[in-house]
Amino acid sequence: RLSLATAGLLLALAGCDSGFGQATARHLDAMGFQVFASVLDPQGPGAQELRRSCSPRLTLLQMDLTKPEDIQRVLQHIQAHTNSTGLWGLVNNAGFNDTIADAELSPLGKFRTCMEVNFFGSLELTKGLLPLLRSTGGRIVTVSSPAGDLPFPCLAAYGASKAALSLLMDTFRSELQPWGVKVSLVLPGYYKTGTTCDPAFWNLQKQQLVASLPRELLQAYGEDYVEEINRQFIQFMKVAVEDLSAVVNSITDGLLAANPAVRYYPGQGLGLMYFIHRYLPYFVRDLFLKGFFINPKLPQALRREHNNVKKA
Repeated sequence: RLSLATAGLLLALAGCDSGFGQATARHLDAMGFQVFASVLDPQGPGAQELRRSCSPRLTLLQMDLTKPEDIQRVLQHIQAHTNSTGLWGLVNNAGFNDTIADAELSPLGKFRTCMEVNFFGSLELTKGLLPLLRSTGGRIVTVSSPAGDLPFPCLAAYGASKAALSLLMDTFRSELQPWGVKVSLVLPGYYKTGTTCDPAFWNLQKQQLVASLPRELLQAYGEDYVEEINRQFIQFMKVAVEDLSAVVNSITDGLLAANPAVRYYPGQGLGLMYFIHRYLPYFVRDLFLKGFFINPKLPQALRREHNNVKKA
């Protein structure tokens, strides 16, 4: 770790309404850092909790990563308060996903929203803060996802955006080495954060998805196909980990270690998952991911064909 003289250095965290961002903001504030924490809703329960539990050093900033004007306003605020000191660290944590479905069933707009929040928003924020980070030889820590490395069933929109984010940050890591800026990725396992474990939220998303599908597409897959995916996902998230400390510790290490890791993998089962991904045939990996996460049933049209063949 760096010396305790780093206490008081300035850090910017994106996505602190709940989950990893909120827990990390509290942790870094308790360590004595001056934290700029962005939230989507400054009057929401997450922001209120940060006001209640953190010191006056913490600054809450409203930011929607899909709105360039919000990002520019946050950049201007941070620049105005750090021009004389520089910025030691940026934590890109904001993330979005509200669709659990096959890629064909996922509306194109969902792909675009995932890219806007998870990729383009983080890109714009990082580029805007790089002059301050270069001046200190600071740190960039970005929370991505194993879904950006492995083809998890029914996570195409989210996974594609996280794949783009991971590659971007790996590129930054290489390009910023001459400036002394160190860049780390955190790829957590399955944790209970925000709405990820709220069955009511996912049931509503499922209903809206079914209502939006073209009739021919819904007939091909079947409403029960979408229902089963949703049921399996809700069941999977029931065993998600509530203790976020492993992720918070990984983010903190990325910010403070003299030689931070390029990638952190906090969470259970990730070692086995990546071993299968890297060293075993693709069909083994696909079977593993279906058994581990979601194993969709046969689409309705294929079930009819299968039954017709059996009758013949």
